[in-house]
Amino acid sequence: MTLHTVMPLEAVWEKQGEETKTTEVRFKGILMEVKPLDHNQVQIVRLLDGPLDSYLNPSYSPGQIIRYVPAT
Repeated sequence: MTLHTVMPLEAVWEKQGEETKTTEVRFKGILMEVKPLDHNQVQIVRLLDGPLDSYLNPSYSPGQIIRYVPAT
């Protein structure tokens, strides 16, 4: 891979080795990858499976925070 940048390589690759904890959940019929924030909140990382119109719904766009209570 060739990378053309004026930024120092340390700044470009600083988060390369960090691993964020994500999990897959099904919410309203949509399978999504999320990052847990608080006890009842998650942040959407990406949609994995669901109806096609859910990909156009701004409520489910990456970065959105939703209330999710796992079933016990």
